[in-house]
Amino acid sequence: MKRAMPNASKFLLTALATAILAVAPGCLTPKPDPLPSSTPPLPDQFPGVTGATNGTVLGWREFFRDPALAELISTALTNNQELHILLQEVAASRAEVGGRKGALFPFVTLGGGAGAEKPSRNTLQGAVEDQIEIEPGKENPEPLPNYAVAAEFEWEVDIWKKLRNERDAAVQRYLATQAGRNFAVTRLVSEIAASYYELISLDALLGIVERMVDVQEKALESVRLKKAAGRVTELAVRRFEAEVLKNRSRLFGIRQQITETENRLNVLAGRYPQPVRRSSDGLDPAMLAALDAGIPSDLLRHRPDVRQAELELTASGLEVKAAGARFYPALSISAAVGLESFTFGSPIFAKENMLYGAAANLVGPLINRSAIRAAFKGASARQVAAVYEYQQTVLKAYVEVVNELSRIRNVGQGYELKSKQAAALADSVSLSSLLFDSARADYTEVLLTQREALEARMELVEIQQTRLLAAVQAYRALGGGVVEAREVTPHAGEGATSGP
Repeated sequence: MKRAMPNASKFLLTALATAILAVAPGCLTPKPDPLPSSTPPLPDQFPGVTGATNGTVLGWREFFRDPALAELISTALTNNQELHILLQEVAASRAEVGGRKGALFPFVTLGGGAGAEKPSRNTLQGAVEDQIEIEPGKENPEPLPNYAVAAEFEWEVDIWKKLRNERDAAVQRYLATQAGRNFAVTRLVSEIAASYYELISLDALLGIVERMVDVQEKALESVRLKKAAGRVTELAVRRFEAEVLKNRSRLFGIRQQITETENRLNVLAGRYPQPVRRSSDGLDPAMLAALDAGIPSDLLRHRPDVRQAELELTASGLEVKAAGARFYPALSISAAVGLESFTFGSPIFAKENMLYGAAANLVGPLINRSAIRAAFKGASARQVAAVYEYQQTVLKAYVEVVNELSRIRNVGQGYELKSKQAAALADSVSLSSLLFDSARADYTEVLLTQREALEARMELVEIQQTRLLAAVQAYRALGGGVVEAREVTPHAGEGATSGP
């Protein structure tokens, strides 16, 4: 018979095994991939902006001074389905944070059970029960019942901060979803403003073409009278008539564009097609507040997409730490306390009915390390990708601002020249008609002058629309339009807000 191992030897072997489990994985833990610089060198100032200081971005209510546009944006922020979907994603991310926090604390369960068992006499348990009287002087009941109620305790001790890093990563992901929702709000606000100015521009184009049709119809009547008097030929009448018909057909195309633009705004506002209220002076640049471009580093604070990329980068770094902690042994503690008896007759809190126990387990990876290593490498690669995504987001944000600021300057200068051209051509229309009436100008000169004047006026409206659109896009590029969640979420029990 082998001699039992002394308790001291068992303790030393257990301590040695524990030390190996604790130290060996750390020595074999792979290193994460080297990270590129996460902070791209931003210029000190935007091109064309001198003496800039830290800028502030106005809220959309202060930037858009058109009451009709402000009402439309407010309706969209309440009813837009895409924002509601994003809010649910934020709520799901918040629930994930709660789950990660709960993993740090012990799990305690309380349960009870009842059962009966009749083991075979030809088994060890049956033979033992046959030889032992549970209650002296009484036969053992067959089958033997069993009643139990117990509380169980399970806790994974976060000695390597794995659970805490997972919790913090979930928090960063949650904040990133909020930043993503804010970025969607900025895009929605700018898209509504752009469509609104497009709608007003179409109204202006419709008015210009209608007035030109009136002028050309009067000219057509005049040419017909001259033809009756033998002063012009039938060719002149046909040319004037063709020009009138061309511009009349153009009216229907503009009206169709107005309908489609209105419906696009209604979809963004989360409502069925209906007329969109707009201001007649909506194309006036004074309806927009002045922009403060600030300095490029302000984009890191004001742009929601940059903030989202930064939070995703932080979360990926925490996930790498959590994945690395899986190489180390995990310490878990379990315990149970309760009551168990084969009968209700005995005192319920008698010491014979008590059951309790406790155990601590230290378990480390030994064989299946390839799966842990693969998860660690995947987390490390995602962290490197997050760095490049952050750099790309910052670069795109800077380029967007530069492009829109340049467009504001160039379109503004082009608008002034186009205004002078449109005014000169407007005078030439009436002048060409007078010369034609006095037979000092050919009818083709009148037609050409009218056509050029119409095109110049329409181009002037388009440039004015582009000018406002550049300001809106610059406002969005600088991070404007973000609102608090309470401005987006409708109150419980309230229906969708009706549009204007």
